[in-house]
Amino acid sequence: MLLTGGIMNLLEKYAELAIRTGVNVQAGQTLRINVKAEHYEFARLLVKEAYACGAKKVIVEFNDDIIGKEHAVHQDFDTYVEVPEWLKVKINSLLEEDLCNLSVYAPSPGLFADVDGEKLATASKNQSEALKAYSDYMMANRGQWSLVSLPTKAWAKTVFPELPEDEAYEKLFDAILYATRVTEEKDPVEAWKEHNATLHHQNKVLNDYNFKSLHFKNSLGTDIVVGLVNDHIWSGGAEVAENGVVFNPNMPTEESFTMPDRTNVNGRVYSTKPLNYQGKLIDEFWLEFKDGVVIDFDAKKEKETLQALLDTDEGSRRIGEIALISHKSPISDLNILFLNTLFDENASCHMALGRAYPMNIKGGLEMTQEELLAHNSNDSLNHEDFMFGSEDMSIIGLTQDDKEVVVFDKGNFVI
Repeated sequence: MLLTGGIMNLLEKYAELAIRTGVNVQAGQTLRINVKAEHYEFARLLVKEAYACGAKKVIVEFNDDIIGKEHAVHQDFDTYVEVPEWLKVKINSLLEEDLCNLSVYAPSPGLFADVDGEKLATASKNQSEALKAYSDYMMANRGQWSLVSLPTKAWAKTVFPELPEDEAYEKLFDAILYATRVTEEKDPVEAWKEHNATLHHQNKVLNDYNFKSLHFKNSLGTDIVVGLVNDHIWSGGAEVAENGVVFNPNMPTEESFTMPDRTNVNGRVYSTKPLNYQGKLIDEFWLEFKDGVVIDFDAKKEKETLQALLDTDEGSRRIGEIALISHKSPISDLNILFLNTLFDENASCHMALGRAYPMNIKGGLEMTQEELLAHNSNDSLNHEDFMFGSEDMSIIGLTQDDKEVVVFDKGNFVI
């Protein structure tokens, strides 16, 4: 991708937004950037902006899914699933610094469809176990972290298969900038201040209701009651790290999300968008819950991959997040299936199989994992969001004194 003219100006704005509002690098911090090899020009802009903010050190780690697939196909099973000791040492040493992390994500939907699923699942599980201290650091907001996206031609062609490659790339690029509020006319940093204020008001309304549970129903067959933990907190938009720095973990974001009770989810939920998991697309699936646990499921595509996800560990059959997003929202209005959870989850109500965020319960950031479990928070090596919202979704909230409140009608907030 060669940067010229207007594109360069927009990407400079995007880089400024990612560094100053997304991860919000502070003077003296170490920034780790994960980015696709083909986005090297954007990486240069990010590094320049980070040092302008006073970063002590910037570590750039390039990756490439095509090379990753070559490894997966040609390495023998034991070699591929092994997590080398040097990687553990490297990651753990980073945690001893004042670390923040920025990921520039671009999926490759379906690329790994013909790769041994057991091989992929085992490698993913082994790495999650070996690097759990790192994920703990980020999920507990001990340092700032943020996730943004840029298109690749392969991803764009998957999203817009009817278009020539260059046109598909340009259309996806435009959609990403629109969703992240990056325009020629406005300052995106200021636009995100306004957006965060809107989301924080939405969170306050939900927190003031202090619901015991939420009952979701739609015409696809979703009919599920999700209990919420006592002292839950609705979050969304900007967050505060342990060091007091405000940051935006997801860009874009339109959600308000909180912590479900891991023992109190009952009913059936139907997906409304595919789940891109380990390069495979799980599609048209449903999950049946009883007392918080998935007891039955099916999928029209990649059922075995869904089975592998659910069987990762005990917590992968429970949910750790429930998120509310009006069907009428900027990303939903684009009517694009991005095949990228960062974007698709912000067009639809979603829930996450796996680990809960400690910040979603009062005092959670100070609790041990054992204390969180005692409060019915979920723990797992996974945290995989899937979308189930629809234009006819209804949500009824049950208050602590058993009053019913209509939260969603016809897919949108009404409170």
